[in-house]
Amino acid sequence: MRSVLGRVHAAILVVALTGCYGMRGSSGGGVARFEPPRPLQPGDVAVPGGYQIEVVASGLTFPTGIAFDADGRPYVVESGYSYGEVVLTPRLLRLDASGPVVVAEGEGGGPWNGIDYLDGGFFVADGDHLDGGSILRIDPGSGSISVLIDGLPSLGDHHTNGPVAGPDGWIYFGQGTATNSGIVGPDNYDFGWLQRAPDFHDIPCRDVTLAGRNMVSPNPLTAARDEVSTGAFVPFGTSTHQGQVISGEVPCSGAILRVHPNGSGPELVAWGLRNPFGLAFGPDGRLFVTDNSYDDRGSRPAWGTGDYLWDIEEGRWYGWPEFAGGVPIRVFDPPGERAPITLLAEMPDDPPDPIAHFAVHSSTTGLDFSRSPEFGFVGDAFVAQFGDMAPGVGKVLAPVGFRVVRVDVSTGTVYGFAENRGKRRQPASRAKSGGLERPIAVRFSPDGTELYVVDFGVLTTRGGSVEPWPETGVVWKITREAAR
Repeated sequence: MRSVLGRVHAAILVVALTGCYGMRGSSGGGVARFEPPRPLQPGDVAVPGGYQIEVVASGLTFPTGIAFDADGRPYVVESGYSYGEVVLTPRLLRLDASGPVVVAEGEGGGPWNGIDYLDGGFFVADGDHLDGGSILRIDPGSGSISVLIDGLPSLGDHHTNGPVAGPDGWIYFGQGTATNSGIVGPDNYDFGWLQRAPDFHDIPCRDVTLAGRNMVSPNPLTAARDEVSTGAFVPFGTSTHQGQVISGEVPCSGAILRVHPNGSGPELVAWGLRNPFGLAFGPDGRLFVTDNSYDDRGSRPAWGTGDYLWDIEEGRWYGWPEFAGGVPIRVFDPPGERAPITLLAEMPDDPPDPIAHFAVHSSTTGLDFSRSPEFGFVGDAFVAQFGDMAPGVGKVLAPVGFRVVRVDVSTGTVYGFAENRGKRRQPASRAKSGGLERPIAVRFSPDGTELYVVDFGVLTTRGGSVEPWPETGVVWKITREAAR
């Protein structure tokens, strides 16, 4: 009963908010004027009483994850790619007292999204947006890179994410979807990939039967921009028909997968997620995943869906592209527009409810669990929120995200933990302060007494463009004063 009522209340809230929303302009956190260098003032970040924050490393370019070797030394990955179509060199850096040291460099186009350590090697998710994603193993001594698995479907909007070493010895990772909500459209041209890979599309993990619904849109691949009809799980400009079966494959889109450190696999863990970005195992061995939900864009826009924290059940379907947090997507119609059409003739499963809900467009990303009484909040999840990318993903009335939150996974309650001081929650570039910009990952030190926060750096948005700023990334460290 609680599950049903929760879904009904969510739907009512969405409808109630549409009135005032339509009357105001967008005011996202990325709409700021920035001039480097980035100032850093830990005092501009509010943390709970008894805790303090400091800078560990700065001047990084698009960092996305941190992990520790067998001796407890921290290593950071730099993505090498950012939205805005900025392509540099992905790198693995060791954070020494004298500064970052380059351990390895990638040859692909990135992004390197996340890192973990197991049995003498670092495992990195390479979401190569040009040639397809892979899971890499990097030897920290020699810097040599080996490929566990490649050919992952990461050419679209979302990439290969994670990874995390499981208690069973497997490497778990997330694979995001190609599109916002199942249909390739002109928004994917704006993202930069439709012109590079015009035949790319989402791949279901299991067979799905289509309802035969198609969307008509302009064709940005032609000078005349003639109209084309596109269905779900097919290339741009391809129509589908009722009862059409799309065969499932592994690897697939919108899924949690795992691969053995020797390269065998991959195996499907769960599917029906949109962009499973952050993965972490809780103290009891359960796998938790953050999921970035739908945007108000493309041929099938959805409005008002937040981000989610899932407790992953093996083999389960989590609802994409037909549900958002257990609620049918058809109730999330953008103000003044038609409701999203149903794409599937049959639902693969009854999707569960998420463990926790996060704010719309907060871009909730990496997470880790506290295990040390010295730090406190044992068993709670600490989660990074990259912050909104408005207006490209949809309108927001005020900046959303740009902080680290704490989640009591037993109740789903979300608490603020580290965020910039001031009346409005916003990135430092907009606040003209020296605090947080875009937290993208968190990781506790091996002894659990220190929480490291990876800050991607300044990324501004203006109109339909995105501008990432190299050499503005930071690693912060939060400690409890009694534990120092």
